[in-house]
Amino acid sequence: MLRVRIALLLGLVVVFSGCRKPEVPPVEPDYTRPLPPGELALRKLTDPADYPDFSPGFNRQARLKEAVRNSLDYLARPSSQRYFPYGDVSHARAVASLQRFLQVLDEAKTPPDLDRIIRRDFEVYQSVGYDDRGTVLYTGYYTPIFNGRKQPDQQFRYPLYRLPPDLGKDGEGRTLGRKMANGTYVPYSTRRQIEESGMLRGREIAWLADPFEAYVVSVQGSAKLRLADGTLYELGYAGNNGHEYNSVGQLLVDEGRIPRNELSLQAMIQFFRENPSLVQHYCWQNDRYIFFQETKGGPFGSIGVPVTQLRSIATDKEVFPRACLAYLVTELPLIFEGRVRKEPYRAFAADHDTGGAIRAAGRCDVYMGVGDEAAAVAGRARAEGKLYYIFIKPSLMTAAPRTGG
Repeated sequence: MLRVRIALLLGLVVVFSGCRKPEVPPVEPDYTRPLPPGELALRKLTDPADYPDFSPGFNRQARLKEAVRNSLDYLARPSSQRYFPYGDVSHARAVASLQRFLQVLDEAKTPPDLDRIIRRDFEVYQSVGYDDRGTVLYTGYYTPIFNGRKQPDQQFRYPLYRLPPDLGKDGEGRTLGRKMANGTYVPYSTRRQIEESGMLRGREIAWLADPFEAYVVSVQGSAKLRLADGTLYELGYAGNNGHEYNSVGQLLVDEGRIPRNELSLQAMIQFFRENPSLVQHYCWQNDRYIFFQETKGGPFGSIGVPVTQLRSIATDKEVFPRACLAYLVTELPLIFEGRVRKEPYRAFAADHDTGGAIRAAGRCDVYMGVGDEAAAVAGRARAEGKLYYIFIKPSLMTAAPRTGG
């Protein structure tokens, strides 16, 4: 699933000394720097002194069991076994880790108790990050609720599309391109080509009244559309056109349209409402396009289970283990007494999803929920941190329960 990725760090700040010689401008970290071929994102920590303090996770358990059980549902599918072993983590060990963790949540009576049990029963792995020192950039994504229609009219005239029949995917769901008559593939059309040509006319699945809202849905990868009768029409991710994601938010900052310290999804929505003639220009700079299908019970992550508010994360599934249990150490914007405030955030989450801008070991996206409140925090989430995963010690696997309950 593909989400809005708002880059808040940007280039050139020139500082003049007394002789007015500019200093070298700071270079923004490349959080998407790929790992060397064949390397995985996680490194086992051999010294418990390097483990994070897990005790804050005791006070952040809302919906956590739900997310863990969703992971177990995924790992119960025979198809999940082909993604293991992940390093020294077998499929059976991944399952046993989640099962044991559910027990731990019931056993631990205090924050220190939780930390003690995790250290006793689990091995801890850390993402190497973008810099091989564990630095990970955290951002947020969400599921919007917008007004929409299943049929167009004079107001609702900006379409979302179903998966085109000529778009080919491999066995992992990755886009191969447009399938030609001879069985070969060529790159699929870009966002601009799709929208400018009308090539998918007749494949519309829904219509929105605001062109930038349609864009937001087409990068978030899911939406709930409020129909004329007040019911919600749920759309989920079906595929993408195979092109790389390019951040519209970053472009607006780079061109001075929105100040760096004021950039948020809400600021972008307001900017385009005030400048509707610029929507097409900026949105067409992002070649990536998402296609949709009707869903119920979602939104769903890329591994096919529901994502859970603040308990599901999106990572690069080429280098991180699917459905496994992570521990987040970062800062997130949260709502307190009606106001958005950034706070230190330490909590467990399950790895359920991926995204177009979520690449390599240095990126993690936190699912912030559904609707306007989730939008208010997702659009402001951007902070460095550390990312850990826990797996049961192999010597304890025989003691793990054999059901997901």
